Amino acid sequence: MIPDVSASPAYSTEKFELSIEFGVHRVKSLNIDDLDSPLSSPASDSEAQIEKDPKEPQLPPPDRGIRAWLYLAASFIVEAIVWGYPMAYGTFLNAYLLDPQYASQPQAAISLPIVGPLSSGMIYCSGNVLNPFIGRYPRSRRAFVWIGSLLCFVSLFSSSYIKNVVYLVVLQGFLYGLGGSLLYAPTVSYLTEWFVERRGMANGVMFAGTGIGGFLFPLFLPSLLDKFGPEKSLRMLAIGLAVVLLPFLPFVKERLPMSRDRAPQPKWSRSAINNPAFWFILVANTVHGLGFFVPYVWLPTFATALGANSTEASLTLALLNVCVSLSGVFCGILGDKINPWVLATCSASFATFAIFILWGLAANSLGGLIAFGVLFGLIGGGWTAMWASLIKPMAAEDPEVATTLFGYLFLSRGLGNILSTPISTALIIGSASLDESTSSAHARVGYAVANGKFRRMIIGAGIFLAGGVIAIGSGMIRERMKSQR
Repeated sequence: MIPDVSASPAYSTEKFELSIEFGVHRVKSLNIDDLDSPLSSPASDSEAQIEKDPKEPQLPPPDRGIRAWLYLAASFIVEAIVWGYPMAYGTFLNAYLLDPQYASQPQAAISLPIVGPLSSGMIYCSGNVLNPFIGRYPRSRRAFVWIGSLLCFVSLFSSSYIKNVVYLVVLQGFLYGLGGSLLYAPTVSYLTEWFVERRGMANGVMFAGTGIGGFLFPLFLPSLLDKFGPEKSLRMLAIGLAVVLLPFLPFVKERLPMSRDRAPQPKWSRSAINNPAFWFILVANTVHGLGFFVPYVWLPTFATALGANSTEASLTLALLNVCVSLSGVFCGILGDKINPWVLATCSASFATFAIFILWGLAANSLGGLIAFGVLFGLIGGGWTAMWASLIKPMAAEDPEVATTLFGYLFLSRGLGNILSTPISTALIIGSASLDESTSSAHARVGYAVANGKFRRMIIGAGIFLAGGVIAIGSGMIRERMKSQR
């Protein structure tokens, strides 16, 4: 999710909290009381003038009323659609790799796996660019919502007429990521206007859209792909998403009047960026992402290699998505009660264990693979929910600093998301030459599935996650030594 400053260049001096969500991850909130920020004064002045002038229409109330609930319903739909497709791309990848007209192309093995991660990775990375822009030019948000929606539709619909896998990367991957970024960032920015006292509830409802989308897309896509193939399925998906989304777009709008003047350029201290603790977090975040996103792409393909049908293969991805969403909630709660460095180290350690042991050894059947996805998601999937607790001492209750730090974390996470796929793909291609005798000695373990085709990929993902453990663990040791001085 795009970082969102609760006192968005915003428009109110009411008590607010810094609440940040991104994609399948929910970042815990930081409460900030009575902050005197120059970014909030224009809104306060506007609202005060309206209250004093009885001739002006009254503002719709926050936290209640039909308009607030319609916005929340619309934001839920946007969340589910923007993230539902890229998080379910593993289902499309499985269909593409089973279709000779796509799989037989020279660049197919490299190009097809990157499509979905490119979309989600771009949405992750867009915060550093879009948030400062819409903060300074808030009137651009409504246009971005409609342009982004159009680009998402054009991306999927035009891809249905494309057979060349390289063009699919551009249309189904890059263009959808661009459209999703333009649609998503403004939608999240409106949340802090419509909900103040009940913002935690609103965050939860919006966040649920990611889990619902990530769960439902892999469940209904296999039947479409089996019956109509990738081309018609993309066409139907584009039209269906447009039909669902369009009625809600008029409710994705601001509650408070916007000034015609540009908001001031945010200023913040660079001391937080130069904090060594933040660099431990940033390195751990990047390396962890290189391993964490591998199951999202390859679980359905791995399940098919086990002999599962398309519905069973997609179920592994659906369960992974919903479990990661639940893990974000649990880890966010635990982050307030447990040392976040310890919690992050434990979460990354279990994710590493799950890759090496549960996937590599125990996932030699569909049941074992489902168990891996569920446990990996539930215990190892709440990484980003701990970010707020980790950076809280560095942010010093300054929303501009906190948002900037989150922007760098999301950027590094997006890079890990994108780069994990070509790396894992190269490892799979490198394992394709393994002969039957090599895999037959380990025929009862996950490493041996498809004659060891996925062995190096699983080991590579585990090594990256272990690197994340080393980085975050080193930061934890440093912080403990620092506190004992």
